[in-house]
Amino acid sequence: MKTTLKYLAGIAGPSGYGSKTTAEQVTQVCSVSFTSQLTAIITGATSGIGAETARVLAKRGVRLVIPARDLKKAAILKEAIKKQSPWADIILLEIDLSSFASIQRFCAQFLSLGLPLHILINNAGKFSQKLEFSEDKFELSFATNYLGHFLLTEMLLDKMVETAEQTGIEGRIVNVSSVVHNWVKRDQFCFSQMLDPKKYNGTRAYAQSKLANILHAKELSRQLKARNANVAINAVHPGIVKTGITRDHKGFITDSLYFMASKLLKSTSQGAASTCYVALNPQTRGVNGKYFADCNECHCSALANDEIEAHKLWKHTRALIHRRSFPGITIFS
Repeated sequence: MKTTLKYLAGIAGPSGYGSKTTAEQVTQVCSVSFTSQLTAIITGATSGIGAETARVLAKRGVRLVIPARDLKKAAILKEAIKKQSPWADIILLEIDLSSFASIQRFCAQFLSLGLPLHILINNAGKFSQKLEFSEDKFELSFATNYLGHFLLTEMLLDKMVETAEQTGIEGRIVNVSSVVHNWVKRDQFCFSQMLDPKKYNGTRAYAQSKLANILHAKELSRQLKARNANVAINAVHPGIVKTGITRDHKGFITDSLYFMASKLLKSTSQGAASTCYVALNPQTRGVNGKYFADCNECHCSALANDEIEAHKLWKHTRALIHRRSFPGITIFS
């Protein structure tokens, strides 16, 4: 109850920020002379909190590389950002995060540009109401939300480590997860259960993929520490963000329900705040393998915090990728 009241009131936590804090507010402390040196890749940036994250980072002077499945939507976003920030440096490249081959092409294109890479924000998300498969024959939510970001991160990790070594600037990876990871029980954490159309549950599949995002951050942070790399990875819960809630019927009950719901939902800028805080704010320097909500470090589920489960999932994921025999993928043991 105390946590809920704190959330509703927007009371600041130890970081000085809370549920009502916006992405612009958490990045106001960032020096333009510093951020203008940075390059960030943001997946899922053509809409929602991804678009807001891109807008705010560009406003702070960060060079943006935006991977997008729909380049027309990406071009519209670029135009909108440059209207507000004419100096913004924005590069658009095509990607389909559910496709290993597409991820490889994107990484090859990005690396050929010879740019540094300081920030990687794994933000894109997919929710499937019915059972769908990627071209690599994986359940679509699992493929997009987790496998795609796992592969993208692994293929760009050496570049991030190299950039950090050359510049002395800490690299930061942000996995956008969700509080729904708490819904997954230990005995139900099995992606093969998602493959029966009669038993498929889109919410459960989504929750499992978001749990996997946290486990990925936990295991990779352990590996980065062991490697003594100046790169950190953390996971964030952005909150439940306002979308187009419509009220078809007027009246006391529907208006009251809408009013109550609106108090629990965040604006897009509030939803992007935790991502921007972890990606850019100096307070999170040196923080690695943690889970954030409302711009404060908080507890994730016991399963999400299980180091053995995290390592097991990482090994299983690497095996899935290696079975596809893609050349040029560097994954450490």
